[in-house]
Amino acid sequence: MRLDKFICESTSLTRSLAKKAMHRGDVTCDGEIIKNSGFKVTDAHTICLDGEQLSIIGPRFIMLNKPVDTICSTIDEEYPSVLGLLDVIKPEELHIAGRLDADTTGLVLITNDGQWSHKITSPKKECGKRYLLETAEPLADSLVEQFATGLQLNNEDGLTKTAVLDILASHEARLTITEGKYHQVKRMLAAVGNRVTKLHRECVGTIELDSELELGEWRYLTDEEMKSVK
Repeated sequence: MRLDKFICESTSLTRSLAKKAMHRGDVTCDGEIIKNSGFKVTDAHTICLDGEQLSIIGPRFIMLNKPVDTICSTIDEEYPSVLGLLDVIKPEELHIAGRLDADTTGLVLITNDGQWSHKITSPKKECGKRYLLETAEPLADSLVEQFATGLQLNNEDGLTKTAVLDILASHEARLTITEGKYHQVKRMLAAVGNRVTKLHRECVGTIELDSELELGEWRYLTDEEMKSVK
């Protein structure tokens, strides 16, 4: 790989800025200053910029505890994008694997690996998502069976897939679904004459939101968490 391309793949620098850094003598290969942008970099080389060793950015897997009034979009719109909460280089290469509404908090998974995120978002994969929710009206015990059997959502053909509703209190429950229909949790509660007043995603697949992450904080997934997405 050309040295200027290697720098671009390892940093947030553009090709022109990478060349300027080389011309200033800021780039070294195995301790020697290299100014030739066409220099061929191999796996055996150690490339440094301003004394810091560079490596090509590989696949990235991130969990974020999403706060309210942010959106799962790659750009700022009515609300700021959750990507603005990440202190990483090349955030434009990242995308969100399963979106949450602006007023919903909790686990958001972010990656630059399209195949990995497809395993989470594809309905065929039936990746479970667990939510903690509060409602405007009391939750009847009979809803457990209704959610397990399937609900008819407005403007949808057929029933929702089996969902697990665990009622915790009169107005509080956990709900696990394996689909990702538009506003699905809110629409499911609306289908039984209720309304969601608070919604928080706790888990995607077997990946649990890290309890040590405050709202707006993030960390990289562990290898075990990343590999748990089959």
